[in-house]
Amino acid sequence: MIREASISDAAEIALVHVQSWQATYRGKFPQAFLDNLDPNQRRDGWSRYFSTQRRCHEAVLVSEFKEKIVGFVNIGPSRDADAQVSEGEVRAIYLSPKFCGQGLGRELMSASLDALLRFGYTEATLWVLGDNERARRFYEAGGWVHDGATKSDDRFGFAVSEVRYRRSLLYPANNP
Repeated sequence: MIREASISDAAEIALVHVQSWQATYRGKFPQAFLDNLDPNQRRDGWSRYFSTQRRCHEAVLVSEFKEKIVGFVNIGPSRDADAQVSEGEVRAIYLSPKFCGQGLGRELMSASLDALLRFGYTEATLWVLGDNERARRFYEAGGWVHDGATKSDDRFGFAVSEVRYRRSLLYPANNP
């Protein structure tokens, strides 16, 4: 089941967030950084997010299995400096490592794209680590295309290189 998240979901979202980062970014981020990720800190951050006034056309959707959150996606207006008002952004999408490869990621992505279209966006973007081949294959299978934009992010105390993907929300992707 996929539904919109609320503040009461902050702890479960935080746990999925930390577990996913620890599995996905092993070998890509410093191990000490991953080992020190704290679900309680993430919970506090998500609680603040849900308790503040958010912009229009912004949401967090969660995927549940047996009444437990196993994935989430954060969507809203594109935060890129070169964005048009018609561009939404998939800001984050993460699944509990135990649930990867079962189709839940595709369902969560589909729900997020439907929501962005309902919000009035006609195009969507997302950023992904340049060396995250698994995620890039997932996005490309869903009709996303690397648009040539790149950036370096050092907000965690080390540099990571990201690439931007883009896709139309008006036309279905050519899924295999």
